[in-house]
Formats: sequence, C-alpha cells, structure tokens
Amino acid sequence: MSEAIGHEDSVYQYMTGQIRPHHPALIDDFVGESARVRDELPGPRDVRYGPHPRQVFDLFPAGEGAPLLAFFHAGYWQSRDKDQFQFVARPLVAAGLSVATVNYPLCPDVTLPELTEAVRAAVPALLEAVGSPGLVAAGHSAGAHLAVELAATDWQARGFDRNPVHGVLALSGVYDLVPLLATPLNDRLRLDEAGATAASPLDRLPPGLPPAVFAVGGAETKAFLSQSVRMHEAWIEAGAESRYMIVPGADHMSLLKQFGPPDSLLTSAAVTLAGPRD
Repeated sequence: MSEAIGHEDSVYQYMTGQIRPHHPALIDDFVGESARVRDELPGPRDVRYGPHPRQVFDLFPAGEGAPLLAFFHAGYWQSRDKDQFQFVARPLVAAGLSVATVNYPLCPDVTLPELTEAVRAAVPALLEAVGSPGLVAAGHSAGAHLAVELAATDWQARGFDRNPVHGVLALSGVYDLVPLLATPLNDRLRLDEAGATAASPLDRLPPGLPPAVFAVGGAETKAFLSQSVRMHEAWIEAGAESRYMIVPGADHMSLLKQFGPPDSLLTSAAVTLAGPRD
C-alpha cells in the first residue's frame, strides 16, 4: 500500500531533497572513471539484446566460469546511461565477477511496462554471452526497481526451468511508484494511479524469489529509506532471504562509492549474492 505523501512533500522526498551540492563533481568523477574502465578492461561493447537502439549492454568478463552481475543504471526510467556507471565494474571484476552494464529504452519514448519488458529481454542474451545459468540483478534507483522486476518475473512462462536471477542487489530503489504521481517525474512516466500501482513490485512479490540485499544511504530522504525497508520486509514476507543495509553518511549518489575493495560493503554483498546456489 502506498504511503500518503502530499504534493510538496513528494517533490522534496523524491527530487529536491535528494540533491547535494557535490553531485555534479561526483558524477563527473563517475563518468571519468567509467571511461578509463572501458579503455582498460577488455570485453565486447554495445552487444544488442533487442530491436530498440538502447537495448545494448557492455560486458566486462572476469574469466571463464565467473559469476555474472548485470547492473542497471539510475535516472528515474527517463535519463542517464550505462556509460556513466561503468566504474562499478573495476572492483567487481577484481573480486571475480563478470559485469554487464545494461542500457534500456527510456520514457516517454516507451511506456514503463514496455521498458520493463524490454529489460527482461536482456536476461537470456546476457546468459548466452557468458555461458552462465544465472546472474545477479543489480541496480541503482530506477535500476533497483528493474532488478526487482527481473527477480519477480515468471520465468517458467518464458521457457526457463527456474528463475535465472540468482540474487538481487538493489541500491536506493523505488518500489512503490504511486508517490511519484504527485511530482514532475510523471510528466514523462505518464502513469495514472492504476498504472503506478501495476508498476510497483512492492505488493505483488511471487514465491521463489532469490536472496536480496536492499541498501540505502543514511543521508537520503525518509521516503527513500522507507522504500528500501518496506521492500526488504516484503521480500521476507514472500518467504525469501533479504538483508537491509543503511550506509551511514551516504547520499543517493555517494552510496555507489561503496563499490571498492573486496571487503567494501557493496562489493562484498555482490560477491556473497553471486556465490554457489543449491
């Protein structure tokens, strides 16, 4: 069930309250390091997984047989690009994970249901590219929502014997989209209440979900903290394993700096999720 948040508070909680003065410089750092990663780490680029021009991914292999993590970028389903977030690949590859950074169509060029369906098409293409039976779905903000949607997909209806999503690393995601109706973000999402509810995985989790980690920055707004803890609780209620992690002092963007050495919070969480599965 959606939280009751008024218009002014929704704009603050989901938009203006998340902005920090250091974000432009931090994103510039992310873009610069991502360019270095593309130059220095081998692997195929812009591998197509569907007909839309943005249905492409870049692959950074860690070696034959390495587990795969697919990372879906932020941008409220309407902006940003994989090339801004490929810096996450360096520490993860060093820790033994192959990494794919995935682009996807954006609103309003497509509807949100069409966007989500387009992302589902990435999964078989990613598994074929690395010869793996499964992957960890990871994402930040809107990308976290997409990672959860992948885990909650009925894959047997799509020809899989079992869920190919073996773990979820969801970073500061939005899983109840109804509060966004009262913000300018909906100008491009074009959701009504029924559509926002249908696009919210919080209240429709199926059985058989993989283990998950829901992480959020301690310096984020109350709404973002609430979104993650509610998703964590819903995951457990659905009978699955979940860990809720608040990173002290981190905001919506600096949270990603926790991808670092093998013992850093997000890298170690990813490695654990990618571990052996019964």
